[in-house]
Amino acid sequence: MSSLLIDNATCIATLDDADPANGRELTDASLFVRDNQIEWLGPASELPPALRSEATEVIDARGHLVTPGLVNTHHHMYQSLTRAIPGVQDAELFGWLRGLYPIWAGLTPEMVQVSTQVAMAELLLSGCTTSSDHLYIYPNGVRLEDSIEGAKAIGMRFMATRGSMSVGQSAGGLPPDRVVEKEDAILKDSQRLIETWHSAAHGAMLQVALAPCSPFSVSPALMHESAALARSFKGQGVRLHTHLAENDHDIAYSREKFSKTPAQYAQELGWLGEDVWHAHCVKLDDEGISLFAASRTGVAHCPCSNMRLASGIAPIRRMLNAGVPVGLGVDGSASNDAAHMVNEARQALLLARVGRALQAPETREGKTFFGCDLGPAEMTARDALHIATRGGARVLGRTDIGHLAPGMCADIALFDLRTLGFAGGAVHDPVASLLLCASPQAAYTVVNGRVVVRNGQLATVDLGPLLERHNRLAVALTESARQL
Repeated sequence: MSSLLIDNATCIATLDDADPANGRELTDASLFVRDNQIEWLGPASELPPALRSEATEVIDARGHLVTPGLVNTHHHMYQSLTRAIPGVQDAELFGWLRGLYPIWAGLTPEMVQVSTQVAMAELLLSGCTTSSDHLYIYPNGVRLEDSIEGAKAIGMRFMATRGSMSVGQSAGGLPPDRVVEKEDAILKDSQRLIETWHSAAHGAMLQVALAPCSPFSVSPALMHESAALARSFKGQGVRLHTHLAENDHDIAYSREKFSKTPAQYAQELGWLGEDVWHAHCVKLDDEGISLFAASRTGVAHCPCSNMRLASGIAPIRRMLNAGVPVGLGVDGSASNDAAHMVNEARQALLLARVGRALQAPETREGKTFFGCDLGPAEMTARDALHIATRGGARVLGRTDIGHLAPGMCADIALFDLRTLGFAGGAVHDPVASLLLCASPQAAYTVVNGRVVVRNGQLATVDLGPLLERHNRLAVALTESARQL
């Protein structure tokens, strides 16, 4: 049996149930892990001597902030191969997709596996321990196993989603016909993947969800049948995921094709419920927010991507106030150009504040309000950290990650408060300074009790050769598209 002692931390932000808002924040505290679970945490002075003597590894956490591992609820990891591609750097969503689909059509199994590891390396180095990935394009023999193998090698807890596209341009969809699949093949492979890889066990390192790509790339029939298939695995927690209400073009497409808002369309399809989470929801209206709240349907908030593609500012505070589960997502590396989870949380904080200020004025009881009732308190640093940890765990249906307490999985991030970005901030408020002052790399990241980032360096794969291989493949991918 292995054991890990994180000792004498300057602060442990537990996000636990003891404080309904943000959990306990313990100073001069320690945390003991046995195998893959937290066994004890509390003031360092109260650590039982027997646990200290049992520890097979000790991390000296003096000068460090300890948080739950961050949870990424939406990503397209293969897109790390197409960052900053010329021609789509300044495009909105539909134009961006039309420019990139022909390139992604050249993806190979090797490209998917390598890009998954690169994306996960970036996440792990920013303190993220669990990530979803939405792989919805399967050319040239690509399988979801290519992502799964990458995750196993690098050591990340993984929600692998079997994405799909079945409606090509000839049928009124957005993607080229050559990158869509037959719906019977999609459903057959979806069932195979659930039966082969999905685990509902406490502490599961791998789960599978079904994720038809979007209303503009799959049929209503596939949405219906995917939901029915996932829910046929009763008690197994097989979840459903898609994109919804991402920008104005998305809204217009839904109204034109289905005569409904995206939220109304999701309701008609049976795509609301505690087993469903939708990405973006930038344009979710008041009715949609009410539907999501009543059904406890989750939202993956992707602030950097929403800004990068000029999609808009999602009404996150209204969602949270209504009771909608909200987690954080870095989205695809090519629509964000980064996958740094602390930076994503910081952007969520800042965007919520400026979004409130930009709202149109309203009149109540004869007085004019300019959308700044809360001002900068529209989202606090601790709100953002909560969304990035507990919020993400809830959106992914996990009760065993997202906060630090005995019995929880040992998914933990440590940040060195003595580094430049924290200077003058951590001495006042180490938790808030993580979001307000810096976008730091993690000093240590622990997944399921295993140290996967140590002293700021990835400990599971050799990053240098991985990046060289990844960059060669990125060039080969774009060159192959030019030759078509």
